Amino acid sequence: MINKYKFGTFVMRFFVYALLFILLLIVIVPVWLLLVNGTRSTTEINQGISLLPSTHMIENYKLLLAKGLDLPKGFANSLFLAVTSTVITVYFSFLTAYALVVYTFRGRKQISNFIIVLVMIPMQLTILGFYKFMANLGLTDTYFPLLLPLIANAGGTFFAKQYLESMVIQDLIDAARIDGASELGIFHTIMTPLAIPGMITLGIFSFVYSWNNFFTPFIMLSTRSKFTLPMLVQLMRGDAYRTEYGAIYLGLGLTIIPIIIVYALASRYIISGIAMGAIKE
Repeated sequence: MINKYKFGTFVMRFFVYALLFILLLIVIVPVWLLLVNGTRSTTEINQGISLLPSTHMIENYKLLLAKGLDLPKGFANSLFLAVTSTVITVYFSFLTAYALVVYTFRGRKQISNFIIVLVMIPMQLTILGFYKFMANLGLTDTYFPLLLPLIANAGGTFFAKQYLESMVIQDLIDAARIDGASELGIFHTIMTPLAIPGMITLGIFSFVYSWNNFFTPFIMLSTRSKFTLPMLVQLMRGDAYRTEYGAIYLGLGLTIIPIIIVYALASRYIISGIAMGAIKE
């Protein structure tokens, strides 16, 4: 019986690790091919797939510059929007969620349900009305339409509410009130340190979404100096005579470097943050 049990456990582990290895390949191989193609010429890419880097990376970068694409400026624009969006989303989402979790008031449940409805509505359905509203305010071709709506981010608030519901200690809040702490003081000095794993998790998702966001900036921005890095790379496909795939792959490779760095530095918080948000008493 013991040998059969050990054999069954070994077989189970083998299939689990094999499945994980296959999933790892599914994730890693496309990224590796993207980086490799950034070092290959368009002719080499048209010849087929290769797992080995080539020697045309500098040439591809010069092609990007020759098209008038200011990649450092685009990188700075994307970084500014991603960092600012992350800070706004995380702070106001947890502040709103804190109010919904801690305070008891009429309409709290209805507000929570309305937030869930907003999460299910895609941005594409509201973009025309949103653009007209921003145009009436004179805010098109600025970064305000990309940042101001994040103060009321439905998805971020939903995640923050789920997380806070699993770790808020009401007795601790009441003790702080007895000691004379203000409501904002309680949020900043007590709840924020406790919610750091969830904040980092939401921050990672917000950073990645903002960095990869092409649709909304494409609608709102018209001045090339304000374009984000994905928008600049997309301009390479507008050449009617020749599409430089090597340069496009190099530009796309540059866009994923910050994402890889962010995940590498904060990946341990993702599991703990999501796990905490999934547990309720």
